[in-house]
Amino acid sequence: MAGLSDFEKLLPSLSPGEKAQILKWVVQELSEAFPGIDSRPDVCGGEPCIVRTRIPVWLLEQARRLGTSEQRLLAAYPSLRAEDLVNAWAYARSHAAEIERQIRENEAA
Repeated sequence: MAGLSDFEKLLPSLSPGEKAQILKWVVQELSEAFPGIDSRPDVCGGEPCIVRTRIPVWLLEQARRLGTSEQRLLAAYPSLRAEDLVNAWAYARSHAAEIERQIRENEAA
């Protein structure tokens, strides 16, 4: 697999159309990524969590629905930053059905 330095050497030799295609691929690849949110099978059963923590997005969204303010969430979870909540809300909006399912499953447990 080519490394970043290999790509940097190749870039000047590409046509504008080829560069645009690469950019399109990168954007498509990143469109499913949410900064600050990570989902790995070995952390919280694969549920999307805030990076650096084991705090699932569904938990934060459920707390917000129940009326917990961002200030209270930040106080309750000292490892959280305000930007983590911004990322969590964006993820929850974009993945509403998934978050709703996780909330239901965890309420039933």
